[in-house]
Amino acid sequence: MNSIEKRATLGIGGIFALRMVGLFMIVPVFSVYGDNYTHATPFLIGLAVGIYGLGQAIFQIPMSIAADKLPRKPIIFLGLVLFALGGILAATATDIYQVILGRALAGSGAVSAVLMALLADVTREEFRTKAMAAMGLTIASSIMLAFAFGPLLVGLVGISGLFWLTAVFAVLAMGLLWAVPSPVRMLKHNLANKSIKTQLAEVLKIGDLNRLHISIFALHLTMTAIFVLLPHQLSEVLGLSVRQQGMVYLPLLLIGFAIAIPFIIIAEKKRKMRQVFLGAIALMSVALIALALGAQWSIGIIGGLLLYFMGFNLLEATIPSWISKRAPVTNKATAMGLNSSSQFFGAFVGGALGGMLLHQPVGLSWGILAAVMVVALLIIMPIAQPPYLSSTTVTIPKDTDIQKWTAAMLAVDGVDELVVMAKERVAYLKLDKQRLNDDSRQALSHLAERPLDI
Repeated sequence: MNSIEKRATLGIGGIFALRMVGLFMIVPVFSVYGDNYTHATPFLIGLAVGIYGLGQAIFQIPMSIAADKLPRKPIIFLGLVLFALGGILAATATDIYQVILGRALAGSGAVSAVLMALLADVTREEFRTKAMAAMGLTIASSIMLAFAFGPLLVGLVGISGLFWLTAVFAVLAMGLLWAVPSPVRMLKHNLANKSIKTQLAEVLKIGDLNRLHISIFALHLTMTAIFVLLPHQLSEVLGLSVRQQGMVYLPLLLIGFAIAIPFIIIAEKKRKMRQVFLGAIALMSVALIALALGAQWSIGIIGGLLLYFMGFNLLEATIPSWISKRAPVTNKATAMGLNSSSQFFGAFVGGALGGMLLHQPVGLSWGILAAVMVVALLIIMPIAQPPYLSSTTVTIPKDTDIQKWTAAMLAVDGVDELVVMAKERVAYLKLDKQRLNDDSRQALSHLAERPLDI
C-alpha cells in the first residue's frame, strides 16, 4: 500500500472502530440495567438494544444512493453528527422511551456503507482486498472489544456514562474524517441522470449480492439476540455478575479472532472465499445448535460461544471484501448500502426477538436462533466465487489540465472508473482487461507519459 492508501485505511478504520464501540458497549449490559428506566419491559429493553438497527436499515440506502451521486465525506460528517446527538439524547434519558428514541437517532447516522465506498475509492484493486479485510477485522474487533469492555465500564460510569461515551466517540470520529483523503470519482457512465429506481434495480438483480445481504442479516440478528440472552444465562449458570462477564467475553473473542485469521488469509490469498464463507456460516449453525443442547452447562456455553465467535470474525472480515469485488462500478455505495441495511435490520430484529425470548425456555431460545442460521446457510449455498479484477496507479503529469486529462483517460476503451486525488496528483484506474487492447494500452501509456504494466 502507498501512503494515501495507508492513511485512508487507518482513518476510516478509526472511524469505524469508534462508531462500533460506541454502539455495541450497550448491548451486553442493557438487558440487565434497562430495568432501571421508567416504563421498562422485557420487550422494550430488547427494542432499545436493537432499535438503532432499524434507523440504520431505513437510512443506509438513501445515504448510500446519495453518496453515489455526491461527494462522500460531507454525507459521512452528517451521519456522525446524528450519531452524536442520539448518544446525548439516550444519555440524558430517565425513561425507556427516550432511550429508544436516542438509539434510533444514533442509528439514523447510517454511513457504514459510505465509509466502505470511500475506502474502495482510494485503494487500488490489488490492495483493496487487504483494505476491506482490514475493515472487516476492525469491525469485528471493535464489536468484540465493546462486548468485553461494556460490562467493565458500566460499573465505573453507569449506563448513562456509556451513552455519553458514544457521543464523545462520534466527535473523535469527526476529527479523524479530516485526515482521510478527499477523492474525486470519474466514471465512464454519469450517474447524475440515473433514477434511484434504476440504481437499486441494477444492484438487486445480482443474486450473489442478495445472498450476501441475507448472510449479514442472519449474522447480526443472531449476534444481537445472543447478547440480550447471555447476561442472564451467564449469571444463572456461571454465577457471574454483569461486571464480571466481560472477562468471559474477552478471552473467547481473542481466541476466536486468532483462530479465524489464518482462514481469512486463505480466503483472500488462495481465492477460497466461497469455501471459507460457507464454512463460517455452517460453524455458526453448529455453535447455536450446541448452545441449544448444552447452554445449561458451563462447558456448553463456553464451547458454543467460542465456535460462534470464530464464525462471526470470518464473516465480518470477508463480506466487505466480497461486496467491493462484486458490486457494480457505478453503484458501489448503493450495493454496500443495501448490505449495511440488511446488517442493521438484522440487529433490530435480533434485539426485538431477544427481548421476546428473554424469559422463554433456554433450549427453545437457542434453537430458534440456530434455525435462522441453518435456513440462511441453505439459501446462500449457491453463491459463486467473487470476481477478481485489476487496477493500476498513475501519477498525473505536471502542468496537465486534470479535467481534460481525466476525460481523455475515461475515453479509453477498458477504463471503467478513475479516482483522482488532485492534491497528491495521483489517479487510480479500474480496468476491464478483457476490453483492453494494444491501442488502449498505448493510449494509456501516452496519457501517463510513461509505459504502464497492464
